[in-house]
Amino acid sequence: MRILFHTPEIPGNTGNAIRLAAITGAELHLVEPLGFNFDDSHLRRAGLDYHDLAVVTVHPDLQTAWAALSPSRVFAFTSQGSVLYTEVAYQPGDVLMFGRESTGLDDDVLDDPHVTAQVRLPMQPGRRSLNLANAASIAVFEAWRQHGFTGDGGA
Repeated sequence: MRILFHTPEIPGNTGNAIRLAAITGAELHLVEPLGFNFDDSHLRRAGLDYHDLAVVTVHPDLQTAWAALSPSRVFAFTSQGSVLYTEVAYQPGDVLMFGRESTGLDDDVLDDPHVTAQVRLPMQPGRRSLNLANAASIAVFEAWRQHGFTGDGGA
């Protein structure tokens, strides 16, 4: 699985996503501008000692990310999505894309021709959004579950 954070703002969320990528074997792709730098103490603290165990790539813009990823399927996570995250039959190489914490994915990103579907996580009515790192974790673990937790080293 490949996780893509489009212009993330909060270092702790990206640090948690680095940890998520290391634990699940997913790749993490970040599209600039970032709201922090990699020296940020909150990023380091949230990622703990997983930074060296995760595949993390920073792209200067979305078009560069698409060129590097060559995705066949991209699932854009948005509270306005018409497809529930559990209704997707995830495939290796899928890109799970999430927007910035303050505004989510912009309309021009949601309308990008690379986007296969707009996907949502269920929430109670009147709630705006779920924490970025939590949303990514839910989606990645569902995709990984569908593939039998391939690579799991647990007993």
